[in-house]
Amino acid sequence: MSTLHISAKKNDIAETVIMSGDPIRVKFITENYLVKYKLINNIRGMLGYTGFFKEKKISIMSHGMGIPSASIYIQELISNYNVKKIIRLGTCGTVLNTINLKDIIVSVSACTDSFANRLRFNNFDFSATANFDLLLKTYKVANKLGIKVHFGSLFTTDLFYSNFKKINSIMKIHNILGIDMETAGIYFLASKFGIQAISLCIVSDNINTGEKLLSEERVSYFNNIINIALEL
Repeated sequence: MSTLHISAKKNDIAETVIMSGDPIRVKFITENYLVKYKLINNIRGMLGYTGFFKEKKISIMSHGMGIPSASIYIQELISNYNVKKIIRLGTCGTVLNTINLKDIIVSVSACTDSFANRLRFNNFDFSATANFDLLLKTYKVANKLGIKVHFGSLFTTDLFYSNFKKINSIMKIHNILGIDMETAGIYFLASKFGIQAISLCIVSDNINTGEKLLSEERVSYFNNIINIALEL
């Protein structure tokens, strides 16, 4: 039962889908962590695979960049493929000096400058929050694996190239841990359709200092959050 953007048959996609914006990252996770996997989508280069981790069926799929792109794939996964759990693995920037490159941020909630959620929520503010059961399980899994994570709020922005100087001080005052482009939209759809969702991000750059991870480093340093996600 394919859609406009996903060519998979209905039973090809697992109830749990780990998602990432970059198709190359999706391919990396699949080839290094899953067994008996198969390609289930490559429309527009948005790779999707389904395989097994410790005998558990899991799908790995890309969602592109930004709330509009992610919303297309996630709504189709939920509405057409009966997906029950979305785990986003992404990258984010930070404005806090207490957060280091390669640190892991688990998004408890996400504020946003995007109008997407307001368009779907009658022009009111929507409280974009993660699923509590997944938050609790993430905390337990990270402790079990000995992986340090930060729990807190993200700021989801529509613009990758933007002057954040005007809002940097506000984000610092309110202890916003990181900046991404998808989480607030993902949490909206999860709430609307009654599924579980959580967003885990590795810090790839510091907006204040200009420090950043190289593209290849963003892939190689993903191992810790992949290990957490596969246990959720």
